[in-house]
Amino acid sequence: MPLVAAAVCPHPPLIVPEVAGAAAPELDDLRAACDAAVARLCASGARSIVVVGVDDRSADLDHPFRGSFAPWGLPLEVRLGDLPDGRVGTDGLPLSLLVGAWLVRRRPVPGGGAMSWRMKTVGADEPAERCAAWGARLGSNHPWGLLVMGDGSACRGEKAPGYADPRAEAYDAGVARALADADTDALLGLDPELSAQLMVAGRAPWQVLAGAARTAGGDWRGELRYHAAPYGVAYFVASWERS
Repeated sequence: MPLVAAAVCPHPPLIVPEVAGAAAPELDDLRAACDAAVARLCASGARSIVVVGVDDRSADLDHPFRGSFAPWGLPLEVRLGDLPDGRVGTDGLPLSLLVGAWLVRRRPVPGGGAMSWRMKTVGADEPAERCAAWGARLGSNHPWGLLVMGDGSACRGEKAPGYADPRAEAYDAGVARALADADTDALLGLDPELSAQLMVAGRAPWQVLAGAARTAGGDWRGELRYHAAPYGVAYFVASWERS
């Protein structure tokens, strides 16, 4: 069965209010946009959702999933899925998937326990063609959705993690257009070398999305729900659905 919907969200640890502390209101709009995108995804008719995020290697993670925000100063554990005897299939989720799990646990899922979840990492240095091929193989035997976690450039100003790079704004504007237009060609055209120089964490996951949508076929429509760089890092929230 084909992909029926997708959502794109960023994964800054400060999206968690308890991590952000007094600065939490600064990302209220981002949280609201992520909540809306995830809710739309869960209401799309998908019976399973694959959460994809960047890590140092590509891997299919074992269910169920657990991680903690302790490295970011908050002893908050997030679980997604359980086994009767309490065993954990994957312990220590990377940040991208940890925030993804946190987002999906924030709201009740339509259908309750009928929704199943898979989690997969994609290596930050995977070439575009391998990302696309990997996305093409993500199909399921029932309608499924994709939650794609990834940040844009981290070079949007002198206080940004990567300092200021004059190429960053144009790069991020191109990503915003591609997500708004559900433009798979534009996403697959993102240059891995330039993306790495701009400290982009979303390039490989976005190209997985492009490969999955292209393989699903048909026409897609996109909605860009959020695009800003509040801390010198570009964050995007988008929803994709079949036309």
